[in-house]
Amino acid sequence: MTNVTSEIRSGTYFDSVVLMQLQKGILELDGVLDAGVMMGTQANKDVLKHSGLLPHSSETTVAEDLIISVKAESTSQASAALKHVDVLLNSRKSLTEDQEFRPRSLDMAVRTLPNTQWVIVSVPGRYAAEVAREALGFGKHVFLYSDNVSVQDEISLKKLAADKGLLVMGPDCGTAVINGIGLGFANQSKSGPIGIVAASGTGLQALTVTIDNLGSGITYAIGTGGRDLNNQIGGITSRQALDLLSRDTDTKVIILTSKPISSDAGLELMQLMYALEKPVVVNFLGYAPPAHRIGNVFFASTLRQTAELAMELCDKFDRSTILKADSKKEFASSQRYIRGLFSGGTLAYETLLVLRAFTKGIYSNIPIDASYKLDNSASSDEHTIIDMGEDEFTVGRLHPMIDSDLRLRRFQQEAADPETAVILLDVVLGYGSHPNPAAELAPIISEAKSLARRSGRYLEVVVLVVGTESDPQDVVAQTKILRQSGAHIETNADKAAIYVGNIIFRLNPSSKASLRPVILDKTRQSLAAINVGLESFYESLVRQGAEAIHVDWQPPAQGKENLMNLLAKMKG
Repeated sequence: MTNVTSEIRSGTYFDSVVLMQLQKGILELDGVLDAGVMMGTQANKDVLKHSGLLPHSSETTVAEDLIISVKAESTSQASAALKHVDVLLNSRKSLTEDQEFRPRSLDMAVRTLPNTQWVIVSVPGRYAAEVAREALGFGKHVFLYSDNVSVQDEISLKKLAADKGLLVMGPDCGTAVINGIGLGFANQSKSGPIGIVAASGTGLQALTVTIDNLGSGITYAIGTGGRDLNNQIGGITSRQALDLLSRDTDTKVIILTSKPISSDAGLELMQLMYALEKPVVVNFLGYAPPAHRIGNVFFASTLRQTAELAMELCDKFDRSTILKADSKKEFASSQRYIRGLFSGGTLAYETLLVLRAFTKGIYSNIPIDASYKLDNSASSDEHTIIDMGEDEFTVGRLHPMIDSDLRLRRFQQEAADPETAVILLDVVLGYGSHPNPAAELAPIISEAKSLARRSGRYLEVVVLVVGTESDPQDVVAQTKILRQSGAHIETNADKAAIYVGNIIFRLNPSSKASLRPVILDKTRQSLAAINVGLESFYESLVRQGAEAIHVDWQPPAQGKENLMNLLAKMKG
C-alpha cells in the first residue's frame, strides 16, 4: 500500500531551480512513486492537491514555507526520502561553499564587487520591486526577470531609473544581450551592426538566432518587458533603448519588435524613430503596418523578414531617398492641421491608415477609430479626412468625381481657416470622370494660396493624381496645370499621406519630455553583474566569461508582512 508523507519547513526559501533539483533527486530514490518540493504559494498548493500530495497541515502555510511531500511504496521508504532532502541540501551547500564567498545582501555584494554595472533580479514578484529599487539606489542597471510585479511598481522603478540615466529591463523580461553577454535566457550569437529592442524574450531570441544564422550579428539586444508599451508605462525603457542605440557608433540598424501596443505609446515611439539618423525596422506583431516605409522607418510582418530587412539596410540605406516636407515653408503659429477632401473612399481610408503613424487621431466621416467620428461632416475638427463620395454628400447630386462644385466650396472653406496648414485632394481621371478637373481646381488653388500669403500664412496644397497618359484627360497635362497653380503632386496614396504626415509631425511636435541618456561608456565595459535570485542565471554569466557574484538571498523577515513593513520603516 502506498504512503504519502509530508513535511513543512517554515521560513525556508529556495529558488525554483534548486527546488526542481531537489524534487528530481527524491524521485530517483528506490520506492518513491511521486514527490513535490515546492514553496507554499497558493498555485503550488493547488498543484500538490491535484497530485494527491498536499498535506492537511498546509492550510496555514505561506509563500515562504517549504512543502515537501513524498508518495512511496511504504512508510519507511517515504520517511527515508524526506531525510534524504537534507543530504541533498548539505551536498549542494558544500559544493557552493567550495566555489566562493556568497554575500547575504545586495549591499554586501556591491562592496565585494564594486565595478558591477548590472543587477539581475529573479526573486519572487512580491519582493522583486524592492530589490530592483535598492539596485537603482546603488547606481546599477537592472535586468528584472521576475513577474507578478505591479504596474505601479514598474512605473515607479522605470521613472526612477530614467531620472538616473539607468535602464530597468522588465519586469517579466526574459532575455537581453549586453556587451556580448546573454542575460536570462539567451543564445550565443555573433557580434555585428544590428541593435535590437524587444518586449518579448522569445521574440528577441528568435531574432538574434536568425541574424546569426544569416551571417550577421548584434551590438545590443535590450528587453523591455511586456507592459512597457502600454499607455500606463509609456514606453520608458523602449525610448531609452532607442536613444542608446541611436548614439552607439557600432549600431548601424535598429530593430524594434513587440506584441500589440497601445496607440499612444506607439505614436510617441514612431515620432522618436522618425527623428533618428539610422534606419529602424519595426515589427509590431498583430499590427497592420501603415506603409512599407516611412522615412527611415521600415515595417516588416514576420521576425525573419525583420532580420533580413535589417541586414539589407546595413549596406543599402540611403538617407537621400527619404520623402520629407520642405522645412523652409513657413507656416503661421496657428496652422496645425490637415484637411483632406477625397472623392475616392478607398484613397481616403488608406490615407487615414498611414497618418495613424504621425498623429494620435484624425476625425472623419469614415474613421478608423469610432471615437473620431465627426458629429457634423460639413465642419472639420482638428485633423480631418472627408470622403465626399459617401451617401451624405451625394443625395440629389452627382458623385464628386463628376461634379466638383461641392468639393470646391469645401476647399475654400478649409483654406480660409487659420488653423489649416495642408489641404489634401485626390483627382481621379479616366472614363466617366470629370473631363478636365484641373481646369476647375487650379484657379481655386492659386487663389487660396495667394490669400493665405496675404494673411501671413503658408497654405500647402497636395494633390494625389490617379490616371494614365492614355486617359481622355491626359494625366501629364492635368499634372502640369495643377503644379503650375502651386500644388504639390503625388501619384501614390501612401506617398501623399507620408508627405503630409511629415508636415503634421513638424507642426505638432511631441510634448513628451526627453529622458536622461543612458551613458554608453558604462554599458560598453566588460560586463560585471550581481545576481539576486535564480542561481542558474549566475552560472550562465560565469560560463560566458562575465565577472559575476551571486547573492545568497532570503526573503526579508522570513516573508512576514508586519516585520517587513517594520524593516521598511526603519530603513526609511
